Amino acid sequence: MQTTALIEINGIGQPYPLGASLTKEGCNFAVYAPDAKAVIVCFFTSDTEEAVSEHPLPEKTGSVWHGHFSGVSAGQYYGYRVERGEGGLHSVPTDKLLIDPYAKKLSRAIKWDARRYKHDSQFMIPKCIVIDESEYALSHASAPVIPKHKRIVYEAHVKGLTKLHPDVPKEHRGKFIGAAHPSVINHIKALGITTVQFMPLCSFMPEPFITDKGLTNYWGYNPVNFFAPEPRYGVSDALAELKQMVDAYHSAGLEVIVDVVFNHTAEAGEGGPILSYKGLCPYQAYLLEQTKTGELVYSNHSGCGNTVNTAQPFMMGLILDAMRHWVTVIGVDGFRFDLAVCLGREPQEYNKKSGLLRAISCDPILRDKVLLAEPWDIGPGGYQVGNFPSPWLEVNDRYRDTVRAFWRGDDGFTADFATRLMGSRDIFHKGSRHISTSVNNVTYHDGFTLHDMVTYAERHNLDNLEDNRDGHGHNLSANYGVEGETNDESVIAMRERQKRNLFATLIFSQGTPHILGGDELSRTQNGNNNAYCQDNPISWLNWDLNKRKQDFLRFCQYVIRLRQSSSLLSELKLHDDAFTLSRNVKEINWYKPDGSDKASEDWNTHHNKAFGVEIKGCVVGEQRPEHWFLCVNASENDVRFHLPSVLPKGGWTMHLDTRYSALEEQPSICIQKVFLQASKSLTLFSFAQFTG
Repeated sequence: MQTTALIEINGIGQPYPLGASLTKEGCNFAVYAPDAKAVIVCFFTSDTEEAVSEHPLPEKTGSVWHGHFSGVSAGQYYGYRVERGEGGLHSVPTDKLLIDPYAKKLSRAIKWDARRYKHDSQFMIPKCIVIDESEYALSHASAPVIPKHKRIVYEAHVKGLTKLHPDVPKEHRGKFIGAAHPSVINHIKALGITTVQFMPLCSFMPEPFITDKGLTNYWGYNPVNFFAPEPRYGVSDALAELKQMVDAYHSAGLEVIVDVVFNHTAEAGEGGPILSYKGLCPYQAYLLEQTKTGELVYSNHSGCGNTVNTAQPFMMGLILDAMRHWVTVIGVDGFRFDLAVCLGREPQEYNKKSGLLRAISCDPILRDKVLLAEPWDIGPGGYQVGNFPSPWLEVNDRYRDTVRAFWRGDDGFTADFATRLMGSRDIFHKGSRHISTSVNNVTYHDGFTLHDMVTYAERHNLDNLEDNRDGHGHNLSANYGVEGETNDESVIAMRERQKRNLFATLIFSQGTPHILGGDELSRTQNGNNNAYCQDNPISWLNWDLNKRKQDFLRFCQYVIRLRQSSSLLSELKLHDDAFTLSRNVKEINWYKPDGSDKASEDWNTHHNKAFGVEIKGCVVGEQRPEHWFLCVNASENDVRFHLPSVLPKGGWTMHLDTRYSALEEQPSICIQKVFLQASKSLTLFSFAQFTG
């Protein structure tokens, strides 16, 4: 058995900083537990996690218990036990070992085990590890500076990204080190991505009900601790390897943002496990409400049993400290906030000027980072799209639903589609929000993949063992004649064309494009639109590409290059938008296929699904102004488009036509007047003046 130095109390220590902090004489421990009668720090061996000694913290300052210990160095395993009074939400017995909310590193992944939890939970609960933060704070690569309008987000799961990658060593697949493999980074760079948004990287515990069914929480949206990285993704030192991954992405010129879940924890609601906060500060950590009978219960605005009380000073401070840790120690460039409305509840109602949102906006470490909100939860007034403060970015579900419905051929979506194409300025208003505020997506981790959206009309979630009742029922998807995979070439051709239409629309829309990792590889989940519990090939990226998949990957790369090569396609600066002083747009004109202006009544014609938009740039410096024309036809019929009139020696050069399945099939042509637009297709032209 591993031997440990003699650990003794050698002082009352200090109440701050919270957590375990190394000093020249040992280590200071400080933990917030306002209602405890006593707090006991427990020390363990690092091989078998056997208890070495237990010591009551000798002092309490306000709500913080603290003490200083000699014989403690980096690598020491520890946890807490608490003595509390009877009654209230919790009467916590000392046989429940508790994770320090400020622990920066955990000994192993946490998995629910009813047998090990029932009596003393010591062997179920991972141990906190004392770290020397100075050893991790060194960074070797500067973070890239990505302009807002150039940002293209790629959502990835650390494990799923590499579990099947042939170039990644087997022992690194599904790990932080694997995600940093040159082949993976080169693929992301070749696609044209600037920013990788990783699904949760904080430590989490799969829910008891899903564990009991033999499944797991693959996505990781069930956090235990907001500081410590998930040990499942580490080989030997998850924290060091996570930093190594971030460093590799920075060296490649890529931003890294991380999905954070500050809205609930794995302790769930009444009857849920006691892992950390429930033992230390349940009344402060979680939002509570009173029933009609006067009983205090957990608010459940997350749908996961509890809601973090982000307005409570301790929890607000903890969230800010955790964010700073992820920026200054780990090195991430920003955050995507799951169910972000919970961040603005004070305590029950949403306020975009809430204390936490204000604190983030003025924090010198956090205020210039990427802040991306999922702007809803399931609580009262929980839908807040468009109601976060600038410069926050917001996931735009209206964009997703409109684009899906329009290309599926649903009636009455043409006007709304045009609005989404131009940056959803009905939601994110000119003068007060940047045109990149709308985070546009047609797919996200929760839902169909792009391939499945054109392959399945219904969800197929039987593998989740909930009788196909879980997952969203309103998918706006279609199968084009056959449910699931088929050998029918006509069906396959239409599906591939629709994928091209959806992806091209996403990239050519004003706002911040969000791409679901694997869509460019034509990834399928076999019709599962809620694969949160599928840690298997259903969720992992398949890197084995046939000709059809290779063609679509090249298409995606090409479309992103087109956007990034243009100042107009990536960012329109209009004369009536006071958010910026600079301008790059002379005029925008909308046309019917016959070449006439699109009148207001025409937008309201339900069956009209074809239009063109002309974007004329203005002179900026010495650059020749850009001039684009985008033709869109979501109808079932080919349409003759009369392109805008051009000079006698001018014409329209075709850059993209989604009717063609491969880039090598795209014709290199210049059209002066009339173009036959195929059904269910999108075409992009630029104006060129002939010389000679």
